[in-house]
Amino acid sequence: MTDAKPANAAPRLIPFMYHLVVNTTRLPLLLRGQRVVALGRELIPATGRLVIAGGNHTSNMDPFIIAQTLPEGRRVQFMAKKELFKGPVGWIISGGGSFPVDRKKNDLGAIRNALRVLQAEGTLGIFPEGTRGGQELQGGTALLALKGKAPITPVWLNLKGRTWIVRFGEPIQPTGSVRELTERLDAAFDALDAQS
Repeated sequence: MTDAKPANAAPRLIPFMYHLVVNTTRLPLLLRGQRVVALGRELIPATGRLVIAGGNHTSNMDPFIIAQTLPEGRRVQFMAKKELFKGPVGWIISGGGSFPVDRKKNDLGAIRNALRVLQAEGTLGIFPEGTRGGQELQGGTALLALKGKAPITPVWLNLKGRTWIVRFGEPIQPTGSVRELTERLDAAFDALDAQS
């Protein structure tokens, strides 16, 4: 008997590892005296495929903070830069369901993995800028949402004093062209930023 996953399966998410990663990443926040407040969680659909799109990626903690604020039963699998998947850290975040992407090329393997997460009725986490630091939105998030027939829930993170404010927006339905959907996502991020 083999434990190999089928070639067309979504990246494996081990629930124990997922919860270990999410709960362990609370520690650095506690040590810094920081807390996390989630606004708009009720806007997140309880079930079904979903893309969680982070509008501003400023910290290595962003994916973990988003994961901490999702409703019970909603586990997010992030597409993350391949450099994070080396050594023990890579094994841990892989066990948590995340998967690598080579940002220097059109990584078809990562795109397939993202679509498999959605086809399995999972939650895909992605930062549409493609990196930290306020870049222009890339069209990949819209493309994945359209191909995967998944709504996009925009999320905006803001650190005010010692409080992380995680603000979720209304889900955006996957309709129109990649460009149109990217523009709607960008407008949703602007609206969330204005509320921060």
